Amino acid sequence: MPCKSCGSENLGKFTAEMAIHFSGLKNINEPHVWVVPELVVCLNCGFAEFVVPETALRLLGKGRAAGAE
Repeated sequence: MPCKSCGSENLGKFTAEMAIHFSGLKNINEPHVWVVPELVVCLNCGFAEFVVPETALRLLGKGRAAGAE
């Protein structure tokens, strides 16, 4: 599947580690949600995309990170 930004076929797949933080000062003390997705990067223009794993997606939907009750 070509790059959605530039149409290039020059794509690379990588594993990534990301910490997603809840925005706003009210969430400053909330722990982040760790996400370890497969990342697809266009090696021509730098456009990247990934799918958030279901377990992390549930935490994000609830508005809190693991261990934050």
